Amino acid sequence: MNRSLYELILNNFRTFFREPAILFWAVFFPIIMAWVLGIAFSSKGESVRTVYVTGGGEVPEMVSGEKVFGEETGNTSRIKFRNTTEEEAVKAVKQGVIAIYLKVDGDSLIYHFDPVNSDAQLTHLLLESGLHGKGNGEIKTSIKPLQTKGTRYIDFLIPGLIAFGVMNSCIWGIGWSLIETRMKKLLRRMVATPMKKSVFLSSHVATRVVLGGFETLLLFVFARLYFETEITGSVAAFLVVFLAGIFAFSGIAILIASRTSKTEVANGLVNAVTLPMMILSGIFFNYHNFPDWVIPVIQALPLTLLADSIRAVFIEAAGFADILKPVVILCLTGLVTFVVGLKVFRWY
Repeated sequence: MNRSLYELILNNFRTFFREPAILFWAVFFPIIMAWVLGIAFSSKGESVRTVYVTGGGEVPEMVSGEKVFGEETGNTSRIKFRNTTEEEAVKAVKQGVIAIYLKVDGDSLIYHFDPVNSDAQLTHLLLESGLHGKGNGEIKTSIKPLQTKGTRYIDFLIPGLIAFGVMNSCIWGIGWSLIETRMKKLLRRMVATPMKKSVFLSSHVATRVVLGGFETLLLFVFARLYFETEITGSVAAFLVVFLAGIFAFSGIAILIASRTSKTEVANGLVNAVTLPMMILSGIFFNYHNFPDWVIPVIQALPLTLLADSIRAVFIEAAGFADILKPVVILCLTGLVTFVVGLKVFRWY
């Protein structure tokens, strides 16, 4: 091997292992993420699904209590049936708590779900195979697709994408910008001016309000024209939630960018914050599919608070009173992280 090539390769290895932070994000963080996702998505036992049952007639025994389906395939799923009103069932679909509900109509069962929702499709197949595979072949079943606005999967998805866009806009737009400015030695020059440090960081937050608002408006206009998505609640409440989300994630971004000046570490920090919330916070699918013990933790995440609040305004006609608690928590999150980030911020 060429001697100079050998020395350069050896030097690259020394540089890599000299930085413990880079070593952690490059080697150990993917292992940790694989462990977390493995726990979340691999099932060592039965998967558990909830199905609401509505209708004024007598509920058949086969769709009451808890039943186990899929024993013949070895991939069992436990279905928890809950007798409730249709109004409550529709509300649960809108909130993402359930993907499908049954209506008892005489001697037949009617499935209500969005056909494009893969989770609902799977639950429907499990119910069909279970009901007709246990000597219940005489039961009549039919499907009534949910087409009402607010019960479609796209109505669940769009508010989540808006929240996800707010997080990415702030974390990458502010966090990465500050780290890049530090790397170029520009922060050293700025801190030497009469400018207040808090004003400098606040300017980034204000910029994100404008740019994030423009990005959100484009997404909403597209969804409104193509999917007929609409805001059923208070528009003013939505704007308050949006601003609270911008403030919360701007503070988090400033805290993330407060110390490092290396791109490898910066990438790791940003992904460590965004990836878990993107997976856990119910942006693309219902987080109630996770084990019960982890749901309270998920609901406390900033992205979950923001996504759930936006969904409440979009599809549940929520007003100020309904989103007050998450807005306060998001504002406190932004305030604490902004103050701490400003306190420990490294300007050179």
